[in-house]
Amino acid sequence: MASSEHEQRQKVRDMIKDVEVATLVTHHGQHLRARPMWGAMIDADGKTLWFFSKAGTEKNQEIEQNPEVLLSYSDPKAQNYVSLAGRARVVRDAAKQKELWKETMRTWFPDGPEDASITLIAVEAESAEYWDSPSSTLLHAYGYVKAVVTGQPPQGGENERVRFNA
Repeated sequence: MASSEHEQRQKVRDMIKDVEVATLVTHHGQHLRARPMWGAMIDADGKTLWFFSKAGTEKNQEIEQNPEVLLSYSDPKAQNYVSLAGRARVVRDAAKQKELWKETMRTWFPDGPEDASITLIAVEAESAEYWDSPSSTLLHAYGYVKAVVTGQPPQGGENERVRFNA
């Protein structure tokens, strides 16, 4: 179990670093909108996450109108789940685009990191909640049997709330 705030923040980073697709939730007027976002990168500061976007998209407009966003990550194979709340901003920075570029991004930006239509979305993490459950088949089988026999779900795994802006 991660104990200090620093350890909890590091655990969140470790849990999301290999998840290729996050779900970004923005405010669209009175409603919420969610969409998949490919390839989040975590900045050296450990609390800024970066995504590629296209200029003029609705998600960029929604962020400019209300920067409060939610990112959701899931890794069902490892039984790891993270919900991260933060403030987003739309950024134009050619040097940062080149720094963050992964060749897989060419699918959406065929002209490469110099593509003039690229904007970046930077999400500054403010808080997170994670669920880290045992992932072995044996433990899941035990949990199932316990639930059937006792009517109670198994106790296991971690659920923590983490602050990034201490």
